[in-house]
Amino acid sequence: MNQVFPVSIAQVTDMHLFANENHHLLGMPTTHSFQAVLEQVKKLQAELDLLLLTGDLSSDGTPDSYETLQNLLRPLQIPTYWIPGNHDCAIAMEQVLNLGLVSQRKSFERGGWNFVLLDSTVPGCVHGHLSAPTLSWLDSRLEMIGNKPTLIALHHPPFQVKSHWLDTTSLQNPKEFFAIVERYPQVKLVLFGHIHQEFHCQRQEIHYLGTPSTSIQFEPESSKFALDRKPPGFRLLKLYPNGSWETWVERVPYFHTLNMAATGY
Repeated sequence: MNQVFPVSIAQVTDMHLFANENHHLLGMPTTHSFQAVLEQVKKLQAELDLLLLTGDLSSDGTPDSYETLQNLLRPLQIPTYWIPGNHDCAIAMEQVLNLGLVSQRKSFERGGWNFVLLDSTVPGCVHGHLSAPTLSWLDSRLEMIGNKPTLIALHHPPFQVKSHWLDTTSLQNPKEFFAIVERYPQVKLVLFGHIHQEFHCQRQEIHYLGTPSTSIQFEPESSKFALDRKPPGFRLLKLYPNGSWETWVERVPYFHTLNMAATGY
């Protein structure tokens, strides 16, 4: 009997790195919390096939923050793919995040699965929107790549998460997105970041997964901005060639005093 091996992925998101590695985000030293997550990822290094970084890799959008990211990823020697978030600078990302095993590719195949990565950012805005050219590209890619199971990643959630302040910053045109992906039964999973918490829902046959940040966490179902005391985390996925999959969130025992009275970030 042939043994079927899955492709194993770590989704790492919302690191919020700064040019100054000692800078804090609402009390959280984001470079240090990210390093703690990478230590956990490193323990899984032998079984991981790739990393997906789903936006807000930087908090200040500086080339130096992306240089820090590149340097921290290098020792892992794991193929890495990324998309921007609303705090990122896509131009700086393209200039820096393109060395070694860190790739700018937004469509690729691995282990019998297709991957399509989308830019949902709007310059100068916190909310997300998929532009007409992006939606057209998505449609053409899904038609072109055929019937292998497919995973799509973007930064902004196409669903509301029952958190009033956060839901104003989600993807603003989800219906246009759903209209495309639901025409293609090979689309199995949609991953996103932005919400700094674990989330899972299903629409039609597609499962939508949100993932904790490697930095601060947002209080679930909060009407106004509030931080959660849960530690940083990331998501692991195992994707099988027949389209089945497994996933779970790993938390990292990294704790730091936060500014719990903060009203925004």
